[in-house]
Amino acid sequence: MRMFKTFLIASLTFFLIPIAQAEAPATFSFTGSGYGHGVGMSQMGARARALAGESATAILNYYYKDVVVAPVVDTQTIRVNIGHALRSVSFVTATPDSQIQIYAGEVVGPTDVAPLVTFSTKQKASFRADGNGLITGPVSGKHFTIRWTGPTAVMTFSQPGSAVRYRYGQMQMKIVKGAIEVTNSLSVHDEYLWGISEMSSAWPAAALEAQVIAARSYALSKLGPIKPSCDCHVYSHISDQNFVGYSKEIEPRIGSLWKAAVSRTNIDTSTSLAILANGKPIQAYYSSSSGGATQSTLDAWGQPTSYTQSVADPAGVDPKLNPRFAQWKASTTQELAAKAFLLPDVISLEIVSRNSAGAVTYIKGTSSNGSTKLLRGDTFRSRVKIPSPYFQLAQ
Repeated sequence: MRMFKTFLIASLTFFLIPIAQAEAPATFSFTGSGYGHGVGMSQMGARARALAGESATAILNYYYKDVVVAPVVDTQTIRVNIGHALRSVSFVTATPDSQIQIYAGEVVGPTDVAPLVTFSTKQKASFRADGNGLITGPVSGKHFTIRWTGPTAVMTFSQPGSAVRYRYGQMQMKIVKGAIEVTNSLSVHDEYLWGISEMSSAWPAAALEAQVIAARSYALSKLGPIKPSCDCHVYSHISDQNFVGYSKEIEPRIGSLWKAAVSRTNIDTSTSLAILANGKPIQAYYSSSSGGATQSTLDAWGQPTSYTQSVADPAGVDPKLNPRFAQWKASTTQELAAKAFLLPDVISLEIVSRNSAGAVTYIKGTSSNGSTKLLRGDTFRSRVKIPSPYFQLAQ
């Protein structure tokens, strides 16, 4: 019996020592291909196909399955969150003969209601969240509509770290959970799309048109009730689509090319081309490039859609077409890895599975306390800030 106890203690010690002595590395290194989640249309692939002479419709039908590209009514207004959970904001217009008007509450369409306050050219309107559920500044309240007028009026909206110009629609400024949410409401048909910055305006015309149609389809699929958390339909960054206001169409030399691509996908003043599945616009996912093949939503996120699929995407791994991300090396910190898995630390990573496209489906993190957790490959790449889920663990 004593010998058994001794053996048991020795055995326990043997198994515990490796974990107790294991050190959490400061960094983890990876190699891979592609940039972005790899679901839906590959932008690099669209460019390659456009250069080969394919039309926008052919490009879209290659990346999305069981869809049609057809006209739909797109006169709806989309509300885009351009400032989330802010403590301070400001608005100013520098264009001649222009002014900013601040109204109480939400104002829709033409109104006979007088603005609370008006600011002329170069007069800045600055506001803060006061910590007590109010927006304070030249006027105080919980919800305001902001309009700017003038022959060529352009307004600059500033928040900590950025200042962006806007020409179209109107803005809402609202208190949500004690912070300021700022949104830009404008037409899906053209005004919103003119500000989408997801592809170089210098790329071939068919690639630009495919991008416009995909972006319009995505926007139309997101319309519906306003989300209370952001007072919006979509965000202005890559969690939805990268919307940069007036900046896209005034890019030196090439901004007009993007605006022209939007116009070519408009059928008339109220209808435009969109990607439809079962008669409805699809949530047209796209990303910069894949690791050689695109993946479906089921592969990437575990949620099936009828219109996404895995198709060959050789442009993503072609160094001539995709010089930055055909092959890449990246690393992440211990802090980001631990935070990604919600573990106290991470001593090792293990790729558990891949899908048919070659992307990591699941990756396992192990902590020094012996606990382990699984993450989807795309969730992991997003949290640890590496280019794509098409990766390997570097030795």
